[in-house]
Amino acid sequence: MLSGVLAATLGITVASVAGTASAADVPLSQGKPASASSVESAAFPASAAVDGDTGTRWSSTFADPQWLQVDLGSTQSISQIVLNWEAAYASAFTIQTSPNGTSWTDISPVTVGRAGVQTLNVTGSGRYVRMSGTTRATPYGYSLWEFQVFGSGTTPTIPTSDTPDLGPNVRIFEPGTAASTIQSAVDQAFNAQLRSPTAQFGTQRHVFLFKPGTYGRVWANVGFYTTIAGLGLNPDDVTINGAVNVDSGWNYGDESNATQNFWRSMENLSIVPEGGTNRWAVSQAAPMRRVHIKGNLTLAPSNQDNGQGYSSGGYLADSVVDGVVSSGSQQQWYTRDSRIARWDGGVWNMVFSGVQGAPANAFPNPPHTTLATTPVTREKPYLYVDSAGLYRVFVPALRRNSAGANWPNTAGTSIPMREFYVAKPGDSAARINAALAQGLNLFFTPGTYSLDETIRVTRPNTVVTGIGFPTLIPNNGIEALNVADVDGVKVSGLTFDAGTTNSPTLMSVGRAGVHTDHAANPISLQDVFFRIGSSVQGKATTTLAVHSDDTIIDHIWAWRADHGGAPTGWAVNTGDTGLVVNGDDVLATGLFVEHYQKYEVIWNGNRGKTIFFQNEKPYDVPNQAAWIGPRGNGYAAYKVADAVTDHELWGGGSYAYFNVNPSVRVDRAFEVPIRSGVRLRSILTVSLGDVGTIANVVNDTGGAVPNPAGNTTPRQVVAYP
Repeated sequence: MLSGVLAATLGITVASVAGTASAADVPLSQGKPASASSVESAAFPASAAVDGDTGTRWSSTFADPQWLQVDLGSTQSISQIVLNWEAAYASAFTIQTSPNGTSWTDISPVTVGRAGVQTLNVTGSGRYVRMSGTTRATPYGYSLWEFQVFGSGTTPTIPTSDTPDLGPNVRIFEPGTAASTIQSAVDQAFNAQLRSPTAQFGTQRHVFLFKPGTYGRVWANVGFYTTIAGLGLNPDDVTINGAVNVDSGWNYGDESNATQNFWRSMENLSIVPEGGTNRWAVSQAAPMRRVHIKGNLTLAPSNQDNGQGYSSGGYLADSVVDGVVSSGSQQQWYTRDSRIARWDGGVWNMVFSGVQGAPANAFPNPPHTTLATTPVTREKPYLYVDSAGLYRVFVPALRRNSAGANWPNTAGTSIPMREFYVAKPGDSAARINAALAQGLNLFFTPGTYSLDETIRVTRPNTVVTGIGFPTLIPNNGIEALNVADVDGVKVSGLTFDAGTTNSPTLMSVGRAGVHTDHAANPISLQDVFFRIGSSVQGKATTTLAVHSDDTIIDHIWAWRADHGGAPTGWAVNTGDTGLVVNGDDVLATGLFVEHYQKYEVIWNGNRGKTIFFQNEKPYDVPNQAAWIGPRGNGYAAYKVADAVTDHELWGGGSYAYFNVNPSVRVDRAFEVPIRSGVRLRSILTVSLGDVGTIANVVNDTGGAVPNPAGNTTPRQVVAYP
């Protein structure tokens, strides 16, 4: 490194005194842990730049870029940076802060350094502060006698409230609200979508919340990105007389059926249905949770007769239906931990676990797959209002071998809203990460969030939840959400849209290669939906990667779009795989993964379990040559890795519709190692309209579709092996 003689030769004066901050500020960095991208030698460690001794220094190796960072121990308000450069300084650098040492925010512009003392006035906050040098002024490295961070010495506090503002997209009703007012509000939201060519991928978001009490006649038609929910501690605390209704006949370009009734939900209320039956003719990403139907429930559209009307793929959990559930022309459905009087009907794949009153296991005729219990459950967190009028989030406790609805008297934890950061569209990822660093949970209000950095959840037991389909869009190919390998994180109620620059992953849980036992307090994902292509031409190699052991995946839809507000196509909205599971003992209950270009699910972890799997192969394969996998034509929908020794799946369907080139074929829908511990039950394939071929159901077993018996007739395998 530059000696004093060399410095003199270069005509550089080296100052040996540190600058001082304003009297109101205090030094925050002295003696704190420091690290660096490199050191020239052990004689020049990072710690020497924060030891208060101007006779010791840090110096880096002779290369660009380099950084030096200090850990302040907690998030602090930062007002000034003082750098005491040796003769080897940075000719270009920035000062950055971070809540977690991973995601960084610039709090200074690119700055030209100078030998000696340099003082920068800044505004920002963070636990970690670093000098990030991009260009050296000399052929040598970067060298600092001292790196001082000044601030008020107080932790900045993001304000919170027990009566938060949930934003303009949320309407809250009370029992005293006139029924006509409620009806007008729900009608206005729905009627704006009637046969609209833009609503399916629009920016509109609607949440209608009902405080505890009984409501007169309300007929709520539920459109895209609409949530109807109660604010009671239990579903019976809110009673709606009328209907919360989903039907066909209104969606632009698809009026004849309900197969595109996506992205809507109903939660935590009871309904006395007008006429005795409530209709919920939905397809993917349209959960009904924690609901009491005081009558019958039908899951098919009103035009289902004579085969013209279908709905296709829904989810019901933690609910009670006093009457009969009629599936009608609903093609596939999963019901978990509920109580019903009776179930009628079934087209291809009806799966039940922990459902009191479920039909007997009879697959394939009728196509009912029934498990008496669900191995592990943790119901989704939900918002409610307590007796004092304060808002809280209830987090139900873990259950094992569960059956029936988990209410009333649900075990769990109630968290006041003051312990949540209520995020709103327009919030930066930096602010959201700062809230997490402050120890807050996250509550996303409805809208679209553009992310310039990854949201990182590192604290055990953090709750990250949303209402009204808040949509996270990563920019510049980053990952939208990263959950550390820690106990008990709960993520629910979020939608992810891939950005136009390819992201290697949209969301990951844990760290690859790390196997920590989380059985007592697993991470859980619920009602989390992913889109590769929507209003933007998104791209992501892998949608969701689950590395953490014992994770619960409870109702996700990972969808590489076959249509969108922006054009879609084989080379346009690209995505290899919807879900990769590397963790052991991972459970998926309600797994919907569709249209990816390679293996759609890859399960590498041991002792995994899936209860209900629904898949459609990519529609848009241009030709067979473009779609050759490791083991022949195409890629299986569900791939269990060859090294796996134990895996179970109950109730899985995969469907082909190769409408771009009907001559395309895939050799198998399910590809698994042949081992006694790897067991598949109640699996099937269908060629929709006999367009395209799946040669076998699993490995080389099951026969092909199209089935010579006729149009869309499935092939079924009751048990494999």
